[in-house]
Amino acid sequence: MKISLITTAGKKIIRAGPVLSECLIGSYTMRLKCIRFRLTSKELPRMTATNAVWRPPRMCDDYWNEFNHCKSLWNRFYQYYTFGTIPACQQWKDDYKACREWEKRHNAEAKELLQQSERARVAAQSKFAPVWKLRQKPPEDWHLPLNQEKPEEP
Repeated sequence: MKISLITTAGKKIIRAGPVLSECLIGSYTMRLKCIRFRLTSKELPRMTATNAVWRPPRMCDDYWNEFNHCKSLWNRFYQYYTFGTIPACQQWKDDYKACREWEKRHNAEAKELLQQSERARVAAQSKFAPVWKLRQKPPEDWHLPLNQEKPEEP
């Protein structure tokens, strides 16, 4: 099964092979309903400028898989053992529903919910302090052999 997309000007710009196959022409890719398309480099700026294509940062199935992993008995045991609390998994399910809503209806509210959730997730990951203190310059005695000719500190 091969698919072709014809523009309003009658030019064939997108071709795709069977479902989930690699695309045939061009150097830019776009994912639409499990079929991978490639646009020619001439048509990409015009199409993206008019359509303003936005995709969720993850596939919807990734949100569902994260939710299932979060709800698993092994993960709950691990989280309770490590942190002393059971993980809250509802956000993954909400993100999955918003992602499906975006894929089906291109709902602006669902898009905004996904963007806020991903921003909050990135902010939560970046607030942790590094384990090691970063140096700005090497120590003054870096050239000396280890534990030799180094004055002992009292």
